[in-house]
Amino acid sequence: MRLTTCGIDVGSSAVKVVVLDDDGDGGAELRATHLERIRRRDPRVVLAAALRAALATAKVEESDLAYVASTGDGDVAEGVRTGHFYGMTCHARGALFLEPRARSVLDVGALWARAIVIDPRARVLGSRMTSQCAAGTGQFIENIARYLGVRLDEVGALSMTATRPEPVSGICAVLAETDVINMVSRGISTAEILRGIHESVAIRLAKLLRAAKGGTPVVVTGGLAQNPGLMATLRERLDEGGGHTEVLTHPLSVHAGAIGAALWGAFRRRKLAAGLGGDGRREAAAVAAAV
Repeated sequence: MRLTTCGIDVGSSAVKVVVLDDDGDGGAELRATHLERIRRRDPRVVLAAALRAALATAKVEESDLAYVASTGDGDVAEGVRTGHFYGMTCHARGALFLEPRARSVLDVGALWARAIVIDPRARVLGSRMTSQCAAGTGQFIENIARYLGVRLDEVGALSMTATRPEPVSGICAVLAETDVINMVSRGISTAEILRGIHESVAIRLAKLLRAAKGGTPVVVTGGLAQNPGLMATLRERLDEGGGHTEVLTHPLSVHAGAIGAALWGAFRRRKLAAGLGGDGRREAAAVAAAV
């Protein structure tokens, strides 16, 4: 039975919504993706706008959806969602959808980063997460870009033009931002500053992946996957010592969590429809164990 489901990933800086068709036999087709930045607005209003846009692109009504699955800040999706899934399981499933060879996932969000080790079925085998410091996150890079007057989509390419990256503190975001202010006053070029920032972030991400003991290929999810400067620097840091780690990105990497939520939503809908037996609590426990 083919199901049309919706996945909603509510992050701290953006809401991502996808609509897809799932045939229940390993085949799924994306019908729509939409990203809406929050920008100090009420996240519920942003979610409603993103959902309307995705449904319009997919040419389906909300009543046509077999399941609406949320991940991230699920409270924002109250009243819209059918069920909620953990972020790690959603990014794992979404990354595997985008790259079937994936054995590790590096999810770099606005406020934290996490390395996830997965098996060929997207089951999470282990994970590591950054500390509370924001120095290895998307928000940190966005703050630096704003201070330097550089558009976020220009940061990666500009940093790759640097020949002498200026090192910054990798200990915490506050110290690193202070370093940047001092660099500007000393006349250090924007490209060299950005390359130094990428070096600092890449070192933290590489340590995270090594601590998780993940395999290769590594699929990067989240908005920073589209930053070519950071990805190039990350590959260099991971390959130090003579090894080789395949680091992959995808044009839809930022939507991985929402894709995973939609796929798990289809999975759960089929399990419930199959009638697992017993009361609702037993059904919920069985489906949760499968995920």
